[in-house]
Amino acid sequence: MTGNTGLFNRRFANNFVPLPPRQVPEIGAIAPDFSLPQVKGDDKVELSDYKGKPIVLAFTRIFTEKLFCPFCYPHIQDLKERYQEISDRGAELLMISSTDPVQSQVVVEQLSLPYPFLYDPDCTVFRRYGLGQALGAPLPGQFILDVEGKIVFRHLFSFTDSNAETDTILKELDKLANK
Repeated sequence: MTGNTGLFNRRFANNFVPLPPRQVPEIGAIAPDFSLPQVKGDDKVELSDYKGKPIVLAFTRIFTEKLFCPFCYPHIQDLKERYQEISDRGAELLMISSTDPVQSQVVVEQLSLPYPFLYDPDCTVFRRYGLGQALGAPLPGQFILDVEGKIVFRHLFSFTDSNAETDTILKELDKLANK
């Protein structure tokens, strides 16, 4: 268990014990900045580079390139199908996974994801956003940031409400546009 490739890896061991979300940034707070590598790009993506436009941060749970969370896979696909609706509202979607670079590349290619896909195999950004963990991977969550980088919406994983519905995300983006 030395690398991050495969299911039983360092990430799995570090995220095995269930921990609920904690120290999650509050609505109204400036979102913690980060810099992460992306698939389909040589440069790292910095959250601060997107200041001036609304951002949807979609933290997703993918175990390996062939093993998706049963709650997150449909969410990833729905965001893919409705990405244009997010873009039409002047927003950008940044999806963040804890997969390694090779796994992330395979995921993006297999699913033909149109939005920036960032990877955080050490789960540093997942922890900065306080998302919790269980059974080998960090928990999913969604945040919407306004043009100044303030959190205006957040959704944390629960078994009864695993991911924010895309309709909810779009309604929150519409609220921003009407301010």
